[in-house]
Amino acid sequence: MNERPDELIFLATTDISARTKGRAVPAEDFRDDTTVGWVPANLGIGSLGHIVDDIPYGSSGDLRLKPDLDARYRIDGVPGRTPLNIVFSDIINTDGTPWESCSRNFLREAIADLGRHGLEMSAAFEHEFVDLSATTEPHPFSLQSFRAADPIGAELVTILRRAGLEPENWLPEYAEHQYEITVKPSDPMRAADRAILVRDVVYDLYQAHGRHASFSPVVRPGAGGSGVHVHMGITHDDGSPALWDAAAPGRVSELGAKFAAGIVKYAPEFTALFAPLVTSYDRLAPHNWSTARAFFGLQNREALLRICPTNELNGRDPSKQLHFEFRGSDIGANPWLLLGVLIRAGLAGIDEDLEPAEVIEGELDLDGKHRDLKRLPESLEGALDALEASDAIRRWFVPNWITTFLAVKREEVAQLRDKTPAEVCEVYANVY
Repeated sequence: MNERPDELIFLATTDISARTKGRAVPAEDFRDDTTVGWVPANLGIGSLGHIVDDIPYGSSGDLRLKPDLDARYRIDGVPGRTPLNIVFSDIINTDGTPWESCSRNFLREAIADLGRHGLEMSAAFEHEFVDLSATTEPHPFSLQSFRAADPIGAELVTILRRAGLEPENWLPEYAEHQYEITVKPSDPMRAADRAILVRDVVYDLYQAHGRHASFSPVVRPGAGGSGVHVHMGITHDDGSPALWDAAAPGRVSELGAKFAAGIVKYAPEFTALFAPLVTSYDRLAPHNWSTARAFFGLQNREALLRICPTNELNGRDPSKQLHFEFRGSDIGANPWLLLGVLIRAGLAGIDEDLEPAEVIEGELDLDGKHRDLKRLPESLEGALDALEASDAIRRWFVPNWITTFLAVKREEVAQLRDKTPAEVCEVYANVY
């Protein structure tokens, strides 16, 4: 990398609160074997910024942050800010073994399990956020809204490109003063690392311009929602498409439909992991370009899992393009955990030999033929209860992690219970 000796390198992790945390060392002292100290109880830091009581990890114990040298980035070009040198890190025990509750290792193990099934994945995250400082009259998808973000939009794309994050699209979105930034697909670990970094670059850039960007699911009651959509393509380990079958419903192979069936089956039980904020459930509602039901839909933006369209112009091959989009998640979800859980659920569909997921075409008829589609929990409290009751999901994690997650999120619910909906939205808009 191109760090100067007087710069800092930030060794980064993220966990239950999905906020980037870590420690920095002088660049001149950074070596390939550098590690820094970490504390098990840090897992218990919730969205509101403090360590909750009564969790398995207390004041004793020590860990290390071990940099992944393949996950090292330099962010330069934010006006008035020094370059950010960041390297994503695994949490390890002091003897070098993986810590039982390391979120990044959770994803690594899920990727390895995917490989044992002879499969590989490419993934990409789409982020929506709102410019809370905007004062112009908004209009969805308009050139006016696009230009209202100038020069931030152009700067963001340039900064991400120079850092190797491969930005793909920058656009004004549907909700008021809402924007979306997408990056190109990559391997799952790199995709999740990029997702974490993209949100931090957006925060940094908007703050540098004296503006306030919020990825919160709903920034005020009645406002349009902001999500984090996860795109997933799957190939066999020889590189051949694993999801494609031109003769099948939705052109999805039996293996692909079983993978989808696992996500659809278990989503109500792991909703707390992809929608972990109180206001997540204001976004997960019918007729909101989001979803309140667990189903597999063909090009339907209210599907929890969507079969994305292919571009077949000028003879392009659709078999290599077909992929799924998970639309239920938001900024409160740790990208390492989110992608790991989606892989685990999909593989469960294959291992359990589930019936291929039904492909729902067209608009939903929730009062008629689609009334029996699985409902997602309607509140964070309900989602936490469903997670705690799920033997299947709990098996994917060590007991100490589940206990800590439930404690952190239940305290969050309790702290916000007496606030008005507007106050709750304001809390999350400031945190996220």
